Amino acid sequence: MKKRSGESRKRGAESSPDESSKMRMRIQAAIRRIPKGKVSTYGAIARAAGFPGAARLVARVLHRGFGLPWQRVLGAGGEIKLSGDSAIEQRLRLEAEGVRFRGRKVDMKQCEFKFVRARR
Repeated sequence: MKKRSGESRKRGAESSPDESSKMRMRIQAAIRRIPKGKVSTYGAIARAAGFPGAARLVARVLHRGFGLPWQRVLGAGGEIKLSGDSAIEQRLRLEAEGVRFRGRKVDMKQCEFKFVRARR
């Protein structure tokens, strides 16, 4: 079946408003579980929320969310993905929480939060 020129090709475009708000709420809950002094990656949060491969959705939720501990979310390998003043602010906030850096990246061996998988 061919897509028409005006139709969206993005993943999840077919989901209803209820489904997308449930996804957003699950991602927000996963982000809120990261304790002070620990960090996680966009991909790990997506997996913990039940949406493997949806790291960009995590970024979108963080961008639109309010009151989330955004500074605790990093790119793969502990890299700060923000730029400019936002990156400096993220690093300062993380250092204030006791997160250790190795050069420009967070020491993930010591500071990564491991999500516990729920039993089904």
